[in-house]
Order: sequence, then structure tokens, then C-alpha cells
Amino acid sequence: MENLIALLVGAPLLGAAVLLCGGRRLDRIGHWIGTLLAAVSFVIGLTLFADMLGKAADDRALHQTLYTWIPVEGFQADIAFQLDQLSMTFVLLISGVGTLIHVYSIGYMEHDERRRRFFGYLNLFVAAMLLLVLADNYLLLYFGWEGVGLASYLLIGFWQHKPTAATAAKKAFLVNRVGDMGLSIAIMIMFTTFGTFAFGPVLGATGETSEGKLTAIGLMLLLAACGKSAQVPLQSWLGDAMEGPTPVSALIHAATMVTAGVYLIVRSADIFNAAPDAQLVVTVVGAVTLLFGAIVGCAKDDIKKALAGSTMSQIGYMILAAGLGPIGYVFAIMHLVTHGFFKAGLFLGAGSVMHGMNDEVDMRKYGGLRKYMPVTFVTFGLGYLAIIGFPGLSGFFSKDKIIEAAFAKGGAEGWILGSVTLLGAAITAYYMTRVMLMTFFGEKRWQADAEGHEPHPHESPRSMVIPMVLLAVGSVAGGAFFEFAGFVEWLEPVTGFAHGHSPLSAAAVTTATVAVMVIGVGLAYLQYGRRPVPVVAPRGSLLTRAARRDLLQDDFNHAVFVTGGTHLTRSLVYVDHSLVDGVVNGTAAAVGGLSGRLRKLQNGYARSYAVSMFGGTAVLIAATLLMRAV
Repeated sequence: MENLIALLVGAPLLGAAVLLCGGRRLDRIGHWIGTLLAAVSFVIGLTLFADMLGKAADDRALHQTLYTWIPVEGFQADIAFQLDQLSMTFVLLISGVGTLIHVYSIGYMEHDERRRRFFGYLNLFVAAMLLLVLADNYLLLYFGWEGVGLASYLLIGFWQHKPTAATAAKKAFLVNRVGDMGLSIAIMIMFTTFGTFAFGPVLGATGETSEGKLTAIGLMLLLAACGKSAQVPLQSWLGDAMEGPTPVSALIHAATMVTAGVYLIVRSADIFNAAPDAQLVVTVVGAVTLLFGAIVGCAKDDIKKALAGSTMSQIGYMILAAGLGPIGYVFAIMHLVTHGFFKAGLFLGAGSVMHGMNDEVDMRKYGGLRKYMPVTFVTFGLGYLAIIGFPGLSGFFSKDKIIEAAFAKGGAEGWILGSVTLLGAAITAYYMTRVMLMTFFGEKRWQADAEGHEPHPHESPRSMVIPMVLLAVGSVAGGAFFEFAGFVEWLEPVTGFAHGHSPLSAAAVTTATVAVMVIGVGLAYLQYGRRPVPVVAPRGSLLTRAARRDLLQDDFNHAVFVTGGTHLTRSLVYVDHSLVDGVVNGTAAAVGGLSGRLRKLQNGYARSYAVSMFGGTAVLIAATLLMRAV
């Protein structure tokens, strides 16, 4: 069975190569080729999963080495794969949800003349993400990590004729390069410390390594995770990434790119367990981002950007859980999987709404769409109930577990983190209810555009509806399935697990979570359900205006890095011109002046040389007589 592992990556990679190099002759069937090869990867994953279930828990890991990638004395890296319970979870999520997004894209991109290229990029994205989670060493993981960054750049900027899309792609690429520096530095420290990049030797030797080195590695890995998973302070690219086609948003925000940072931290669990300072920073970053994204999501009128803020916040929950150590690793992955279902469904639902509204994204110009798009309304509504933690749906099980784990951290830290997660749950219920009410309830608010064309909302084609329905099923049943199918026992051999000591019972935490959810829903209903929604957004409070500007993250980056970098560069140029060039040019001028004066002594006249010789002789004689006299 281990010989099949490479095919998981090979199938979509082959699709990318064929679609991107095959030329326009494949335009008519390119989308079917891309979808088929993504589905092949999913079927192979199911086959390996079934085989894995038939083995003992401690004997499920598979390895496959294709060849030695870099054979140098003292430095060797292999193209080798590792398939265990953790990577299998990601394989099924990436290939399964990825295939549904491919199917959805058949209808969504039907009229795009570059559809073949789009599916080639989708295949490349899936292949790079599968390589990332299947690699058995950090160097090969880094190769997949950069592949994901490249594919995201190509997909976010796919409609590059729009300046906003081209700018968003460049922004995502550059911000992620900052995080990628963290991963590259971490790998360098690993090699100098352990002499290898492989997971087994590196993670197995953490008990013999100084805490300082492990803390440095952990912090650099966290920096990498902040870039890919859009966590503070490298979160600014995520909202702008909505400029890409909606299937891209679903793929990036649900099943692939933003989950890579969570995978990296959980895969490196032994490093963080042995570096408590780095682990603490992980929880702080997760807690801050959890609230940051939720607040931003409350103020966005663009339906996709509201969901982008939600993604940032939900990934914050996962990062926080991963920072809790053995009491949180499993629940971070559990929420990651359930989030893959309901967030992909929400983004595809948003795309369906846009499809019926002439690509309009402003929710203030929607209203009452449940009457015109009933299937989209139901599937989007189930995703909404799942993300707010409605009892019985997937988010209820996975997010509640993270809240319980936060309290189980114990002491003042546990109370603080638990309170933050509860506050985040309340805000999540508020902004998602706001999205639901502004989009599907109330009176219609859409108007004719400048050319007199008025939207005619309608249900999407079957190729878009079927993936939405399947994801809605996952949103409803996914959490209960994981809860009762032994997901903790499934991952425990890889991630470890500990119960912790919570000051609150599970029933008390559940009651509190449901209570804050009801409060959030109620506040949103009072503001958007009982009052008319103005077509033009009111000015709002200072916090609202800041949230509309992403809590001034771009302003901060511009002031500190752009303006600050400009002033720093000008200062360095001034120092270079005034000091460095001054010394160099001054030395040259002094030598030139001295040589010019000496050159006057070499005038070519014999009488001048005779006088010089006579003068020199006289000076020598006088000096000799003076020395004798003394």
C-alpha cells in the first residue's frame, strides 16, 4: 500500500502539467481532466484510509522513499513520504473538499475563457498541499510550502486584468515570504543542531536538546504558521485574497493554505512540548487573532470579506488549541476538519449568491434572497448554524472542545484563555447572524446598475448546488461523527493527548457557550432583523470605522514598514553619499591634489633639475656639519 502514497501527489500534479502545458486544444475538456485527477487522489486516499483502519493503532504509519533528492556528504535529503493518522486526516480533507470545489468550479467558471488554466492552477494547489502534509522531512515540507505560496499567488491574481486582483496576489506573496523566512531559519537551526531534517530523528531528539534552541525553532515555526494561516501579525493578506474567484476563496480558506500553519505546529508537537515559552506565544497569537478576525468580520459589508474575517478568527481558535499542548492538539485538528466543511460551504454559498446577483458582493444590496435561492439559503444556513456552534451541528462539538481545553489549561491562564474563547463565540454568532440576515432576510435592496441592468437572482446550476449540499451534510454531521467515532483515539498515537484539569464541568462550559451564542444572535437580530438595513452604510463608531479598515493593519504596515523603510533607506543613502563617498572621494581628491603639486617639479628643464640637485646637496652638507658640531 505504501507504493500508492506518491500517487496522492502525482495525480493532481499530472493534471497541472497536462492542463498548463497541453495548450488550447484541451480547452473543451480541461475542467473534466482537472476534476477527474483530483477525484483520483481522493479515491486513493480512501483506499489507504481503509487499509489503515485494519491495522493496530501503533502500526498504521506508512513510509515511501522515491529517491535521494540531495546526496551530499554530511547533507542528505530524500523525496520521501510519511502517511500516518495526522497526514491521513489532511489527505482526506484536502482531496475530498478539493474535489468538491473542482466540481463547483465547472459551473462557476463556465464562461471564463481561461477555465483550463484555472483548473491547472487548482490541481497545482492541491498537489502542493498534499506534498506539504505527506513529506517525511522539513525540507520537503518546505518545498510543498513554497508550492502552496506559488499556487495561491496564481489563483488570487487569476483575474489579473483587475488591478485589485494583481495587487492582492502580490501582497499575499510578499507577506507570506516573511513567514517563509521563519521556516527556512527553523530548518537551518534544525540541521546545525540535529544534523538532519527528517521528522523522526528531529522530534525524537528534543529531550536531548537545550530549551533555548528548541524555543528558537518553535518561534520560527510559529512565524511561518502566522504567514500561511493569516495570524497576527502577518494577517493582512487574507482579506485582499478575496479578489480571486470564489472557488479559490473556498479552497484557500477551508481545506488548504490557511490550515498549513496549524498542521506545522501540531506536526512539531514534540518541539513545542519541550519549549514552554514558544508554546505560550502560540496561545497568545491564537487568542489575539481569534478576537481580531471576529471584530473585523463584524464590520464588513462585502460578504466574502466578512467570511475572510471569520476564517482568520476560526484559525485563531485552532492555533490557540495547538498552543495548549497535548490537551489541545487533537481538538485543533478536529475543528480544522469541521471548519473545512462549513467554511467551504459558506464560501461556495457566497459564490452562489454572487452568481445570481451579477457578481455583487455588497450585502447591503441583497435582502430577501431566501425566496429566490432556496437551496443556497438552506445549505448556507446549515453552515451558519455550524459555525456559530448551534447544538448538535459540527461546530458545536469541535469549538466546544477547544473552549473546554482552554479552561483546562488551569490557573489564571486558563481563565483568561477560556474567557477569550467564549467572547469569540459570542462575536462569531453576532457577525454570522448579521451576514445571514442581510443576505437572505428582509426586503430586497438590489437596484439597477449604471447601464440599467437589474439583478435577477436565481438558483445556481446543478454542478454548483451538489457540492454545496454535500458540504452542508458535513456541516451537520461531521462533529457528531468525530465525537462518537473516536477521533481522539485516532490521533492520539501521533499527537498525544491529556485531559487537563478544568475548573468547570463540561456541562457548565456547554451551557456558557450556548448562552453567549444566543446573546450574539439576539444582538444581531435586534440590529439587523428588526430594523431596515440601509443601502449605504452609516458612518458608525470609531471602532466600526477601524474594523472596516481591518483594524488599521494596512495603515500600521504602511506607517512602520513602507514609510519607515523609506526613511531608513533615505538615511542610508545620505550616510553613503556624505560619509562613505565623502571619505572615498576625499582621499582621491587629496591624492590628486598632491600629485598635481608634485607634478610641477617634473617640468623637463635641465636647469631646474641642476638647481634641485644643488639644493639637495647643500642641505645634506649642512645637516652633516650640524650633526658633527653637536
